[in-house]
Amino acid sequence: MAATDARNTLLTRGREEFAEVYAAYASAPEIGVVMTMGALHEGHATLIRTARDRVGPDGTVLVTVFVNPLQFGANEDLDRYPRTLDADLILCQEAGADLVFAPSVEDVYPHGEPLVRISAGPVGAVLEGASRPGHFDGMLTVVAKLLHLTEPFEAGTGHIAFYGQKDAQQLALIRRMVADLNFRTEIVAVPTVREPDGLALSSRNRYLGPDDRGTALALARALHAGEAEAAHGAQAVRDAAAAVLARAAHATPPLALDYLALVDPTTFAEVPAHHFGPAVLAVAARVGTTRLIDNVPLVIAGARS
Repeated sequence: MAATDARNTLLTRGREEFAEVYAAYASAPEIGVVMTMGALHEGHATLIRTARDRVGPDGTVLVTVFVNPLQFGANEDLDRYPRTLDADLILCQEAGADLVFAPSVEDVYPHGEPLVRISAGPVGAVLEGASRPGHFDGMLTVVAKLLHLTEPFEAGTGHIAFYGQKDAQQLALIRRMVADLNFRTEIVAVPTVREPDGLALSSRNRYLGPDDRGTALALARALHAGEAEAAHGAQAVRDAAAAVLARAAHATPPLALDYLALVDPTTFAEVPAHHFGPAVLAVAARVGTTRLIDNVPLVIAGARS
């Protein structure tokens, strides 16, 4: 069956229902997992199609849909976050998923907010972690729970989880958690999916009006400008991206920059001026009331003479 063919995707909600249904799928040669918070779009569809291509027609592709309250701070948009499960299920069917697990908060946290959580450590304290304290602890806690809930029943079955490069810091932390805590899961990164105008696909894009969107495009332009300077050293990358964002600060509406950072892809510490090799250029900003993030991986080759 082609990866884009619609399937008879099953929807499960409670943990007991999921466990009963999953038993029929968990002995597949490989299990591909795509974890989401719903409000699915083409970026999520790409993750699902990538999982289907990887595990093949005999494998199982499982999508989780769960708006995790532990990832939202006191002043963030938990209540505002869109819930579109009916549309999400259609997208999952068309992209080739076999099973959707959409638990309630009570199913995931049956004893209330967990007293024991996974700490994101130093990587979780910078950039997104500094802007959203506790966010990454909550993210890793639910990812760990969902990895356990979706692990194969048989030792020989492969367990593969797919995450978008757009959330680069999240991806790095999940990779580190899996390595440090000996999860038997392979983590696969999928390149960022962009709209035709260059804006990275995000569930929050729906909050942007036409003028907001025009300003928001500065994020992708800044990353492109920085990437184009990668052969000329770290400072050239930073300067080129910063110049684009500085102009956007005077747009209507203005772009309010949270951070622009050129970081090590593993530690997310700022790279020094003499850095050579892989790096991630990351940006976060607000346009109106909408906060957006984007990044691009690059390789810094040298410094301009």
